[in-house]
Amino acid sequence: MKELKAKVKSNECIAQGIYAMTLTLPEEVQARGGQFLNVSTGNKAKLLKRPFGIMRVVGADVTFCYQVKGEGTECLARAERGDELEVLLPLGNGFVLPESAKNIVVIGGGVGIFPLLSVIESVKGKNYYSYIGFRGKQYACLTEDFKNASKYLKIVTDDGSIGEKTNAVAAYMAERDKVKADIIIACGPPVMLRALKAQLKENGITAPCLVSLEERMGCGIGACLVCVCKKSDGANARVCKDGPVFDINTVEL
Repeated sequence: MKELKAKVKSNECIAQGIYAMTLTLPEEVQARGGQFLNVSTGNKAKLLKRPFGIMRVVGADVTFCYQVKGEGTECLARAERGDELEVLLPLGNGFVLPESAKNIVVIGGGVGIFPLLSVIESVKGKNYYSYIGFRGKQYACLTEDFKNASKYLKIVTDDGSIGEKTNAVAAYMAERDKVKADIIIACGPPVMLRALKAQLKENGITAPCLVSLEERMGCGIGACLVCVCKKSDGANARVCKDGPVFDINTVEL
């Protein structure tokens, strides 16, 4: 984990209200898919850094995506090339894929697709079967990136404006017998992950499933306890420090 001053290399709108920002760091860093960064907003009145999943690392360039939802992300959306931001990275524990696992099912919903792309682009030698869902056409992004990195890709939307009118979990379940998963990785809103956990149990799917949780965070390093979640054994876990990636059976969703 390092705290660095980075320069904005690019900050582009890639879908309605969704941006991709690339920062150039003063040195190269290593990050695993599923890890995240905390970045300043560029507004000194907003003291807390914001957490975002790392999508891509190329040399000293780090790319993450974000959705404009409040004052902090509105500030980020106004950042221009050359602006300086403070960034803390890499944070948290990412996805660890067993060497023996060859067929990987990838299930993503909305902004949850970003850390998953990091995995499938960086961990080579696997067969990725990707199921990604969006609310509608206007929110769809990075579909070509997923297509290029996946053996198989299915895109779905809630309104049917792109692909089938369904959700990513249902799309995978409809094809589960054709795709024999060695492991499943997923990220998306809580309702999606709850549905996935229920469907895995209902359909007797025993393949390991790793999920990246989306929670509000403060410090990002496990000190403030803002992002505590409940584990299945009754204990507490800090999403930022103990996660954000967990075995789906070890956490309450």
